[in-house]
Amino acid sequence: MSDALKIAYSPCPNDTFVFHAWAHGKVPGAPALDVTFADIDITNGMAERGEFDILKVSYAVLPWVLEEYALLPCGGALGRGCGPLVLTKEPGEAKDLAGRTVAVPSERSTAYLLFRLWAAEEVPGGVGEVKVLPFDEIMPAVRDGRVDAGLVIHEARFTYQNYGLSCLADMGEHWERTTGLPIPLGAIIAKRSLGAERLRELAVAARESVRMAWDDTEASRAYVLEHAQEMDPAVADQHIGLYVNEFTADLGENGYAAVRGLLTRAAAEGLVPPLGRDALSFG
Repeated sequence: MSDALKIAYSPCPNDTFVFHAWAHGKVPGAPALDVTFADIDITNGMAERGEFDILKVSYAVLPWVLEEYALLPCGGALGRGCGPLVLTKEPGEAKDLAGRTVAVPSERSTAYLLFRLWAAEEVPGGVGEVKVLPFDEIMPAVRDGRVDAGLVIHEARFTYQNYGLSCLADMGEHWERTTGLPIPLGAIIAKRSLGAERLRELAVAARESVRMAWDDTEASRAYVLEHAQEMDPAVADQHIGLYVNEFTADLGENGYAAVRGLLTRAAAEGLVPPLGRDALSFG
């Protein structure tokens, strides 16, 4: 594997589904991959340290890494109807969060950027302290009154009622209603030092791996379930159906508009460094 490109992506079903064919040498002409599995908060740090050839990261980290890495136009995740939620112990309104403490899972995430953009519009005077907690500790912290509200992601959308919590606002609904665009979640980036020709080869390989996964959905099943951390197969299929879509095959005009829209708005609020004019260009 000495000549293989070092890649890190999550063990989540959408990533293992997308990269199955490529990782197993089934994409004709594609370079070999040396795969490391890591959750996206870990890969974000890897990107900031310049550690792998190819990485799956949050779109929110791009402004810090685009000098060294190029955004590939395929292989990532954008979605609709899958945004983070702001939860509280009692039903309320956005204005009730003014000056309050909110727990978030990360400050280097699309979820956090969406939350801050929402709060800038909807919470007079803004929220108070923002505390970073592991995502599995956020709902108990809200339930137990240790924080006033919590920003949750992933399966917490479907389980927060079990903690007796109320949904104050849906960040994804707000984003989609105000922009009409999908939510930029996970990006595939590769080192610019590989050169323009190799970057184009990687994009072709990623796109072909997606198409092969769609053409034979059973081929990747064992690989997906092996890494899905005891996830029910039906839930894994739902996960893939939600996050592997037209934007995974090609970002396209709307995909790029969503990414630039998120990061431009976030930069205007001082949340991320501003993007250079050609920062998202590829090749």
